[in-house]
Amino acid sequence: MGSLHLQHSQQNEFDIETPKKGGIDEDDISPIEQVRLTVTNTDDPSLPIWTFRMWFMGLLSCALLSFLNQFFSYRTEPLVITQISVQVATLPIGHFMAAILPTTQFRIPGCGSRAFSLNPGPFNIKEHVLISIFANAGSAFGYGSAYAVGIVNIIKAFYKREISFLAGWLLIITTQVLGYGWAGLMRKALHEKDDKSEQRISRAKFFLIALVCSFGWYAVPGYLFTTLTSISWVCWVFSKSVTAHQLGSGMKGLGLGAITLDWSAVASYLTSPLITPFFAIANICVGYVLIMYMFIPIAYWGLDLYSARTFPIFSSHLFTAHGRIYNITGIVNNHFELDKTEYEKQGQIHMSMFFALTYGFGFATIASTLTHVGLFYGREIYGRFRASYKGKEDIHTRLMRNYEDIPSWWFYLLLAVTIAISFSLSIFLKDQVQIPWWALLFACAMAFIFTLPISIITATTNQTPGLNIITEYVMGIILPGRPIANVCFKVYGYMSMAQAVSFLSDFKLGHYMKIPPRSMFLVQFIGTILAGTINIAVAWWLLESIHNICDDSLLPPNSPWTCPGDRVFFDASVIWGLVGPKRIFGNLGTYKAMNWFFVGGAVGPLLVWFAHKAFPKNSWIPLINIPVLLGATASMPPATTINYNAWIVVGTIFNLFVFRYRKQWWQRYNYILSAALDAGVAFMAVMLYFSLGVEKKSLIWWGTNGEHCNLASCPTAKGVIVNGCPVH
Repeated sequence: MGSLHLQHSQQNEFDIETPKKGGIDEDDISPIEQVRLTVTNTDDPSLPIWTFRMWFMGLLSCALLSFLNQFFSYRTEPLVITQISVQVATLPIGHFMAAILPTTQFRIPGCGSRAFSLNPGPFNIKEHVLISIFANAGSAFGYGSAYAVGIVNIIKAFYKREISFLAGWLLIITTQVLGYGWAGLMRKALHEKDDKSEQRISRAKFFLIALVCSFGWYAVPGYLFTTLTSISWVCWVFSKSVTAHQLGSGMKGLGLGAITLDWSAVASYLTSPLITPFFAIANICVGYVLIMYMFIPIAYWGLDLYSARTFPIFSSHLFTAHGRIYNITGIVNNHFELDKTEYEKQGQIHMSMFFALTYGFGFATIASTLTHVGLFYGREIYGRFRASYKGKEDIHTRLMRNYEDIPSWWFYLLLAVTIAISFSLSIFLKDQVQIPWWALLFACAMAFIFTLPISIITATTNQTPGLNIITEYVMGIILPGRPIANVCFKVYGYMSMAQAVSFLSDFKLGHYMKIPPRSMFLVQFIGTILAGTINIAVAWWLLESIHNICDDSLLPPNSPWTCPGDRVFFDASVIWGLVGPKRIFGNLGTYKAMNWFFVGGAVGPLLVWFAHKAFPKNSWIPLINIPVLLGATASMPPATTINYNAWIVVGTIFNLFVFRYRKQWWQRYNYILSAALDAGVAFMAVMLYFSLGVEKKSLIWWGTNGEHCNLASCPTAKGVIVNGCPVH
């Protein structure tokens, strides 16, 4: 999610003007247009930052978002509440606190003669930025909840084994602290004052009205009429046709004709479509349509690739060769490793055609990203790399010299302590996490090596190659048979690198916003520790209190606690860790041909580059972005077709048609509406759980019995017997 900017014709104290060369030193003008248009060339070092308001709202928002996002992560539609909702809500609260808090100054014993006040003056933008960074930590910097919580989830809910609270907490804290996340904040949207003379509703009132409406409406798809989450009418019309259910199901099929009236289904997995630029929506739409409605039908019905019709058309489960659910716990021995004898009895693991192709396109996306970036952005990346060492200081760097920089030893000490704790975890609690010390060292080395090049790629192209598959693949080859060791290696190697890349992005934001570096560092660090602790506490509470959580075979049909993200995380631990890539994608496996996707992905951008060189006058050729097209369905599974279809439609309506024909409304209310919808759904979902879910009070009628596409998960091959499915 990039920075968001709303522009108005009125000028006020928070407006940013494009620097004019007249009267301004050319050295003070940034060569980057986006920076010139959105970042002021002035700073007021006297603005108070470490205020009671900042700490109160920052810590509260961090705690609230970490609770809500961890709570939602187990649900079928795991909505991620981002810092945007906090940005909108805390602005009027900040001004309100500035108006009512006493301005009396007082001294704290032990702090010398320095005076403090609960209200040092007007609520300012620097306080607001730090509150938003606190909130961003509460949303795990865009991921929703800490990635390492998934390790605890799969151990307790899927493998039915035990891990101590201490080991889980240390995993989460160490992997989060190794690198901080991104914080792409809007610079000026919320700090523009409303013109009181206008007849339009203020943004604050609009936010409140939209929040109340969202809050009230979610009681319908969230409890009273849950079928509205996926209205798959094709299944209702052709109630006995397996093919019709496969085509029409929005949750387990291709989603043709399926619609939703549930905002959580619209914004889950892909974030809110209202804050995604239309060009990004269009790119994803093209790739999604090609993969979902061309490749998948041909592979399933046309070619019956890898005996595709023996399995469901869309599923993240693992199967035997006969189409039955694979008994994963049956092939795990007492040492939490692969029981080869039991594995031979059950046979090779098979996947649905869609799940297998998802890995193939994942391989292709990684290779194509590297090739695409090298061909189209290689010179620019090299130029920026050299400029970072030889370039002269800009106005923002000179202004930041007013603040004390972060001592290098802070980073060295934090890194040393984190690695030491991680090593202790791998030595003293190895029976729970499985990862040996040398693998941990290898993971840290991978993260260190990739951080700089991936940072440059992200800053230059806004594309971050997903190295999670690479880390899984490498560890699966080196140390097969240990599922938890594999996911721990992935989290340390991939997530710490991603966190570090985003940490650098945060400091770039702080640089332009003139936030003192030490304040940025401490807010991120404290927010990360608080959020990680709340994540593991909420996870532990839900895992212990909800019976059969994450087990969709034992949960009631309308239960929201299906943990689709953790299901995919669990499957990855089985494929790459427990069984190992050699038995899946290697010579001993069924899907070894999928490795050719690496080659195809690498060649794709090369063809586009040659076409661009051969026909330079055709400006549309370099706009073909192979990595985006191949990675369009990267969120599937756990995302489903109802999520993608609704996201594309809603995003197109608001960011194409409303933007084009009602631009003033879009500029004023679009992002506010997104934040209000997210917040309303979140608060109602929590209220429903504590008022009705804890008491196990539920409605049972046709409208709460799922989407009524039960046959969508059935195979269509002849002679395959699955409970509840017709035999062909």
